[in-house]
Amino acid sequence: MKQYGDLPKEFTSFETSKVVILPVPYDGSSTWMKGADKGPEALLEASANMEVYDIETDSEVHKIGIHTAEPMLVDGSPEDMVDAVYKEMTLLLKKKKFPIIIGGEHSVSIGAFRAVAEHFNDLTILQFDAHADLRDSYEGSKCNHACVMARAKEVAPIIQLGIRSMSVEEREDVQPERIFYAYDMRHNRTWFYDLLNKLTRNVYITIDLDVFDPSIMPSTGTPEPGGMKWYEVLEILKKVSEMSNIVGFDVVELKPEKENKAPDFLASKLIYTLLTYKYITGIK
Repeated sequence: MKQYGDLPKEFTSFETSKVVILPVPYDGSSTWMKGADKGPEALLEASANMEVYDIETDSEVHKIGIHTAEPMLVDGSPEDMVDAVYKEMTLLLKKKKFPIIIGGEHSVSIGAFRAVAEHFNDLTILQFDAHADLRDSYEGSKCNHACVMARAKEVAPIIQLGIRSMSVEEREDVQPERIFYAYDMRHNRTWFYDLLNKLTRNVYITIDLDVFDPSIMPSTGTPEPGGMKWYEVLEILKKVSEMSNIVGFDVVELKPEKENKAPDFLASKLIYTLLTYKYITGIK
């Protein structure tokens, strides 16, 4: 698999890189359109066509070093995959690397949640997503993609952003003061300050790409109308980086389509922009 950004070798060695990208091409529990297992490869391919100079910050964040690890190939249950991701994330954190997971379906995030919660105190898990993902179990598994944030709640406080779809059963598990619905975000600006007041010192960010509107991100397994746009998401990410220490993040649920490469590029650019906010404009 390619190195993210097709960067010169001097910026991609594991030993000298601050950042490690871990591809997890797993799609074992998705329930509608399959194909998220092809997401990491498509994202990395698109990233090779990205300019690594950032206009907004007049910077080149790749010079901190970005290493792309070999993909984690787990041919087993969601539980097997979660355990494997947990172990690899734990190793990366012990080696003081900044971890980024690229999926794959959203269940790849569960192992990351468990690892960062053990490694960092005063942690919040911040979710960008169209779906609440609060089912305790789905299709016989507690590690199904529909259960991601139920598992997150077990290890750290959560904040949910952009939500616009859930089951009636999930409604019972919602924390009203910690969920920001897409409709309310569009019609009441005070939510932004409420969000910032809930941030803790350390934040892990999980980004399901279906948080974006299907007009700019159609390449997901469950596209949901009424999503966020590019600069809306970036505004939040930048402010979070200025107020909290981002300890890692994941970008999941890219289901690439041959006839439209723009969503693949959006996902690759999102990673680079969030890294820029973390290391250039964020708290040190």
